[in-house]
Amino acid sequence: MTRHISITDNILKIQKKLCTFEKGSRNYIKYSKILEKHIKKNNMKRRVNSNIKTIEAIQKISKN
Repeated sequence: MTRHISITDNILKIQKKLCTFEKGSRNYIKYSKILEKHIKKNNMKRRVNSNIKTIEAIQKISKN
């Protein structure tokens, strides 16, 4: 069973922009914080979707 985890476009754009800045610069710090927020949001969406699928599977099993 293989899972395909896709990275959203906004995260990729931020990473590309982050690569252009010098490490430790003001913009680098700013964009790394923005990237952190987007990654957290994306991970939370995945968790919620996973939990919903688990609950639906349990309900389906319990009906049978």
